[in-house]
Amino acid sequence: MSSDQAERRARATAAGHPALTHPPMIVMGVQGTGKTTIGSALAERLGVTFIDSDDLHPIANKAKMAAGTPLEDEDRVPWLKVVGATIAANAAEGRTTIVACSALKRWYRELLRSSVPELQFVHLAGQRDLVASRLATRQHEYMPTTLLDSQFEVLEPLAAWEAGVVVDVADTPAEIVEAVVDYLASAEPTASGTVGG
Repeated sequence: MSSDQAERRARATAAGHPALTHPPMIVMGVQGTGKTTIGSALAERLGVTFIDSDDLHPIANKAKMAAGTPLEDEDRVPWLKVVGATIAANAAEGRTTIVACSALKRWYRELLRSSVPELQFVHLAGQRDLVASRLATRQHEYMPTTLLDSQFEVLEPLAAWEAGVVVDVADTPAEIVEAVVDYLASAEPTASGTVGG
């Protein structure tokens, strides 16, 4: 642990908030990049809580997506607020949470960080053809493959100033998990970097 990390934990404890061994994380990206697979494997590797944000969508959002209609910002904001509040509530109880969540736009991510300032992002990035080929073999409760193009159009990749790391989904799940663990073990993960590929 770096001196900066130790100081942050000490400040959190002094403020009456339990210190977290690992920062809360969002595993983000378009559909088909393996957010649930990587998020759950990473949570198991670190011994922390995993949540799939799909489970937090209201019924109306699920019905809209099942019909092949992309969500609008007004659909996403209440959902994102629930995601952020859930992570924050767990952190207040001393539990680190990793959430699989598309978080496609930067302001979506800033909205999440408004609830959890220490939030880190793991951007699962990949070429459209590779992601589409994976989707062709997958069935999802309410996310038809026809939404992939709209998600790539909306996606704003993790910027250099955002806290997090970009990983290549061409790598295996085990390689991706290890790359994220290595990133977290770095001196002070604050600005985004790119690994894999």
